[in-house]
Amino acid sequence: MLFKRPIIPATRSWLYCLHQQQRNLARIPTTTTRLVSITSYSTSSHHQQQHGKQQYPIISFIGGGNMAEAIMGGLQASGHPGSHLRFTEPVTERRRQLESKYPTLVGFDENEQAVEGANVVVLAVKPQVLHNVMTTLAPSLTKDSSTLIISIAPGITTSDMVQWLRDATQEKTTTAAIVRCMPNTPALIGEGAVGLYASEAVSDEQRQTAVSIMHAFAKEVSWVTNESMMETVTGISGSGPAYFFLIMEAMQNAAVKAGLIPEVAKALTLQTCLGAARMAQESDDDLATLRRKVTSPKGTTEAAINSLESNHIRKIMEEAVLTAQQRGHEIAEELRQQQE
Repeated sequence: MLFKRPIIPATRSWLYCLHQQQRNLARIPTTTTRLVSITSYSTSSHHQQQHGKQQYPIISFIGGGNMAEAIMGGLQASGHPGSHLRFTEPVTERRRQLESKYPTLVGFDENEQAVEGANVVVLAVKPQVLHNVMTTLAPSLTKDSSTLIISIAPGITTSDMVQWLRDATQEKTTTAAIVRCMPNTPALIGEGAVGLYASEAVSDEQRQTAVSIMHAFAKEVSWVTNESMMETVTGISGSGPAYFFLIMEAMQNAAVKAGLIPEVAKALTLQTCLGAARMAQESDDDLATLRRKVTSPKGTTEAAINSLESNHIRKIMEEAVLTAQQRGHEIAEELRQQQE
């Protein structure tokens, strides 16, 4: 059988639900994880609060940018009570915007207030300010070893973060359950791809909690076992959307040059890209087989593919990914030197 049976995702983003109402079209994720894994999260008794008959973790977001909003909105749409979703945002206008858009969520002026008693703390701040944030919050973050810390700041390693906590608390044996997360911009519409890495202190249950949170806004969630591979994730899925935007831009421009009006060129390009991706998701065939099936001998597609190959399309993509990966390592080292 060529195509896999469609699977309706168990965890939907708010935009996903809207699209379902409008189109009544089943989405097909590559991975699904039920939110029940979050509701079964177990910690010390003073951390637990009940909502109905289920127990939901308190998740605090430090920073209220676009990615934090994507996660908070996805969690709320999935059934997580707003009373168990906290956030802080230093920009007054942005904080008021979030409070207006998500009135059931709990906003705080101070980071310390937001993390007090939280089961999960999501550090959604820029890497340049992460050191100051973690140093200030160190007593709260290390008070309970069951607290899960999720960082979406690129370039900062788990060992760096643990060391910051040790320096701030003056406790050389301080440990922390930290998960690094590399999302991408399609997460803003519930179509994200996320790479994760866990420090040694992260339990299997905390890993499952992290995955469940990610599925509130991402269709694909993958773990890496070597932290240095997080920069590779950056080069593939983190920076990847821009590669496809460039390719689609080039296709659209070529279509216009060949005689199509811009509106038609854009519409055909976008749907072709979307359709190809959906075929690749649903098919049992690998990408090379799919390409060969649509490439008839001596046909138009073969001529186009030969042109791409002769212009070294594979080498171009390889160099792009490796260059992004290398730049990720360089940025991490620059940030490390700034803290010394």
